[in-house]
Amino acid sequence: MSEWHLYILRTRNGALYTGVTTDVARRLEEHTYSKKGAKFLRSKGPLQLVYQQPVGSRSEAQRLEYQIKQLSKQQKETFIATHGS
Repeated sequence: MSEWHLYILRTRNGALYTGVTTDVARRLEEHTYSKKGAKFLRSKGPLQLVYQQPVGSRSEAQRLEYQIKQLSKQQKETFIATHGS
C-alpha cells in the first residue's frame, strides 16, 4: 500500500492549488507537462511546490485536502509559513 501525500503548488500568478497523490514528483510533472494535470493549472506555470506532507491513507489525505481547500488564501499562506519545510 502506497503512502499518500498532501501537496500545495503555487502558480505563476501566486494562486495556490492543493492536491493529494502517492507520488508528488510524478504528479508535479503531470501538472506541468501532461494533459493528466488539473485544468486549473494549465497555462499557469511555472509551478512551484511550496508544501508537501506524508499523510498515510487516501481517506486521511482527502480529508486534509478538503480542510485546506476550505481555508482562505491568507490562511493557506499562514499554514504554509507555519508548517512548511
